[in-house]
Amino acid sequence: MGSTPSVARVRVPATSANLGPAFDCAGLALTCYDVVEAAVTDGGLSVSVTGQGAGELPEDASHLVVRAFRAACDVLGWSPPGLALRAHNCIPQGRGMGSSAAAVVAGVVTAWELCPDRVSRDDAEVLRLVTELEGHPDNVAACLLGGATLSWMADDGARAARVEVDHRVLPVLLVPEATLATHVARGLLPGTVPHADAACAAGRSALLVHALTRDPFLLLEATEDRLHQRQRGAAMPASLELLDRLRAAGHAAVVSGAGPSLLVLTQRHPDDPPGDPEHAVRVRQVAGLVPAGWQFLALDVDPAGARLLPSGPAVSLP
Repeated sequence: MGSTPSVARVRVPATSANLGPAFDCAGLALTCYDVVEAAVTDGGLSVSVTGQGAGELPEDASHLVVRAFRAACDVLGWSPPGLALRAHNCIPQGRGMGSSAAAVVAGVVTAWELCPDRVSRDDAEVLRLVTELEGHPDNVAACLLGGATLSWMADDGARAARVEVDHRVLPVLLVPEATLATHVARGLLPGTVPHADAACAAGRSALLVHALTRDPFLLLEATEDRLHQRQRGAAMPASLELLDRLRAAGHAAVVSGAGPSLLVLTQRHPDDPPGDPEHAVRVRQVAGLVPAGWQFLALDVDPAGARLLPSGPAVSLP
């Protein structure tokens, strides 16, 4: 047990869940981040939000980072006298990019770091807690661990395995102006699915792991989904229309999480010369299919997940 820091600063990545067929059990961490800085004070609560969600997200005890922080404090048996919190968000809100998972992970990790009686952070224990708060493990596992994750529920709670993504896989996020609440999207799913669709999802999910880690050129087939994307189309018709257009053109596109954003898993080819000019052409081909009003974010896979950062004067708390 080391000395307790006066300020905890954590960077948490955006995530894309499901990746097509692996509904509720696969996630990918992306190089788009929220940064949360927290400090224990003598009393009271101070919350400020800049960037995405500024002026819209609450700046009181109902803020999701604060709620997750306090839930972690309960688990740790610690009651800080006061809290000052600053969040600078780059993850778009309500677009299927794991903004709520990032907030939950940030709150729990900062509580763990600031707790005076803490022991070394146990990611398995943290995963179980953040899954209880979030409701399912796919986004929080990727946010916490980085890379691509496979997650499942066991008798003692959530578990996850991290896999290394092949360096040739380069994600592109397509983000519309519209938002979609996760509970609305989930409410459109049927209670049962045909056996053939379930069998297809199992086969494509297994292929997805191989494609992500060994053979990215199978990603178009590996990302075929029958379980959830089209079933939620009524809530995001523009996203489904663009999804169909991208896949018809040969791009491995999926709905990102609950939507309405889309994730396109582009690939470097083995014969691409230095500088990847051919890959740049493929990214431009994706961009050429995107209608006006959508953000085009060429990102990378985040390998680290939730990461503690040194505090500095530029982001010091009042």
